[in-house]
Amino acid sequence: MWTHKAWEARLVGQSSERLRGYAEWCTAVEGNTTFYATPARDTVTSWAAQTPEDFRFVLKLPKTVTHGHRLAGGFEELRHFLYAVEPLTARIHALWIQLPGSFGPAEMNALAEFLDHVPTAYRYAVEVRHPAFFEHPEGLEEVLRAHGAEWIPFDTTSFFSARPTSEAERDAWAKKPRMPLRTKALTDHPIIRYLGRDDPARTAEGWQRWVEIAATWLNEGRSPTVFIHTPDNADAPALARRFHDQVRARVPDLEPLPQPAPVALF
Repeated sequence: MWTHKAWEARLVGQSSERLRGYAEWCTAVEGNTTFYATPARDTVTSWAAQTPEDFRFVLKLPKTVTHGHRLAGGFEELRHFLYAVEPLTARIHALWIQLPGSFGPAEMNALAEFLDHVPTAYRYAVEVRHPAFFEHPEGLEEVLRAHGAEWIPFDTTSFFSARPTSEAERDAWAKKPRMPLRTKALTDHPIIRYLGRDDPARTAEGWQRWVEIAATWLNEGRSPTVFIHTPDNADAPALARRFHDQVRARVPDLEPLPQPAPVALF
């Protein structure tokens, strides 16, 4: 996601190459739109042209595969998707398998068989929302470890710790899942999704645990990717840079983020 309306003036400008502007602020992006529709291969080629080789795309698999077929099929749609995103090459940091809240441990075999058959050229990361996985995580962890796949936690605990105070927060309150906190990494490439509040100070207060965890992972030789969200996401890129700075204060060897160029307004 790099075409947020609120970012145009401050971050990406109004040009057709908004991803290029976003990549000057952050070094990774969630490919959430691929959940709803597979992009044209030419479009993906333009994404590659707008980003450096070490930029990280975490691309969500199509909804038809994860929610329609519930991983028990949909391989023709998956092949079409993989062909479309191929131009990103090594920029594909992980393929993101977000499963519906109704997908529980009873369907674990479908996940295991799906991971058995997907191309091994890619890294996979799974986001589950069924509470039973968090109550008894051992089975899912075993399946993921066997395939070198990561478990993506979506930390909404800070967001749901107090009642909403804005329209965007009220909307998120009704739509976002109330997920249990999970802070365990299974691979050397953990991925964290964190939802804060519209108040930047409260957002930063809630992510402090992740600052320490990310620093620990880096010192262990892992390479975490952290996505910072707020209900309106207006300040998300700046907040992501602030999070990175706090981690870098604990891990001085961590490379700084790129310095954004001034945005030309037309």
